[in-house]
Amino acid sequence: MTAPNGWTTALVTGASSGIGEALARQLAADGINLVLVARRQDRLKALARELDVDVEVLVVDLSDASAIQQVVSRLQDSESPIDLLVNNAGSGTVGDFLETDAEAEANMVGVNVSAVHTLCRAAGTAMTSRGRGWILNVSSIAGFAPNPRSATYGATKAFVTSLSESLHLELGPQGVVVTCVCPGLTETEFHRQAGYQPEGVPARTWQTADQVARAALNGVAAGKAVVVPGGQNRAAVLAARVAPQSLVRRAAARLATLNGK
Repeated sequence: MTAPNGWTTALVTGASSGIGEALARQLAADGINLVLVARRQDRLKALARELDVDVEVLVVDLSDASAIQQVVSRLQDSESPIDLLVNNAGSGTVGDFLETDAEAEANMVGVNVSAVHTLCRAAGTAMTSRGRGWILNVSSIAGFAPNPRSATYGATKAFVTSLSESLHLELGPQGVVVTCVCPGLTETEFHRQAGYQPEGVPARTWQTADQVARAALNGVAAGKAVVVPGGQNRAAVLAARVAPQSLVRRAAARLATLNGK
């Protein structure tokens, strides 16, 4: 990635592992100072010690509407502005909709939807007042089609993608780039924590967190609206958008059987 002129500080949520950690490392390699946000203080501090840039650590549970105000305040700090906001934090659940844990589902909506919405508003307000800024939202190809047995997760990612594309159009004329990256299967802790066990999915389908992070940062630096890393993922998204929706639903139902039902 070649960072745009003026990228000095980036704020990355969900930076303690996976794609968020990869994004933080790649930004630091380009000399960009960081504000790292996640729940796990030990991991954030360990990562901060490894990076050769200035790093602030904010230990915040983004499912907590009151705690998120710490991040809002940091985004709105005019004396130490954030040039790039990366909304990466997210969670997922797997299981029949009526049988999944209600609290886990509510927390997922809080992190995947409400937190992204709140931080986009905070960053967008600060950035448009300066006439410049960048926002990178991490979504998923799951947002382009039905997701039986991950219904709420897919719906949250559809929200993130739709919001991002709209803000790309709204905020662009005011100097703010909004980009959404939509990865497919990625080698992180996420799938294990969500309970997703994709038996029978070919190894070539998976990407590394570094590959996704690189594509995401290249995309936001280039001012793109949507980035889908990986040829197979782009083909899947294209099919979901142009194929008859009855076929898309049948394919989604078939894919759901790969995870135990």
